[in-house]
Amino acid sequence: MSKTAILIGAPVQCGTGLGGCLMGPDALRIAGLAPALKSLGFTVKDKGNIAPEMASAVPHANPAVHHLAEVIGWTKALSACARNALADGHMPIFLGGDHSLAAGSVSGVTAHAAAQGREQFVLWLDAHPDFHTLDSTESGNLHGTPVAYFTGRDGFAAFPPLNAAVKEENICMMGIRSVDPAERAALEQSEIQVHDMRQIDEYGVAVLLRTFLDKVVAANGYLHVSLDVDFLTPEIAPAVGTTVPGGATFREAHLIMEMLHDSGMVTSLDIVELNPFLDERGRTATLMVDLVSSLMGKKVLDRPTRRF
Repeated sequence: MSKTAILIGAPVQCGTGLGGCLMGPDALRIAGLAPALKSLGFTVKDKGNIAPEMASAVPHANPAVHHLAEVIGWTKALSACARNALADGHMPIFLGGDHSLAAGSVSGVTAHAAAQGREQFVLWLDAHPDFHTLDSTESGNLHGTPVAYFTGRDGFAAFPPLNAAVKEENICMMGIRSVDPAERAALEQSEIQVHDMRQIDEYGVAVLLRTFLDKVVAANGYLHVSLDVDFLTPEIAPAVGTTVPGGATFREAHLIMEMLHDSGMVTSLDIVELNPFLDERGRTATLMVDLVSSLMGKKVLDRPTRRF
């Protein structure tokens, strides 16, 4: 893990149907992300909030699809930022913004990994698999499509061509509990490891995650973590427009982050779907900063008592 973290604000909300995510990057800053990382010994460089590249309007046969040109523009801009950060030896942390930003962040880090002759792995912490194509989405919200894009599924001709796709067997999804029929059918034909909340209840997060991390270590791969607020149970993280009951608990989430730190394999990170408009006194933003701190090395014994 690089000791220099690059904060890249991506105020994207065109991939969802609800406003508010564009405030996510600044909420994470106000909640103290940079000071938290500095206290753990990291050099922090904040690039501010970037802007999407210009993209022409793109028609699509699926009438539900909306803001396609904007998402393509964000994908191009974020992919370039990801490649540049890793090429400089830094760890990019993408502050979202809705989950459509992962089309850019993951395609960018994967291009860098391929250029280094190494495997790219992705840990997808989310209530949803985001495995729709542009043809299969019924809502037209493109935050439900990034995994399909960066694994090279058909239907993304309008998007930037991939330098390299993420191999399906190199993806582990945890916390899944809301899957549309088209996604379920596609996942059944894929090699993606999908651990829904029932599996987490039966086996615990440690067993499931350790198996995946062992694979990353054995391959000496790059590991991208994409953390969606709705991975967490809404009782502790209300600031998300796609709440699904029964998500990961406070302790389960921190254990995952601590294990990721112990592995030493994480090379890039997304923090997505934080909608401050739906938060309670910054509660969710503060929790997300706390989780990132765990991933970056903060231990249980370091935690002060917090009053709310």
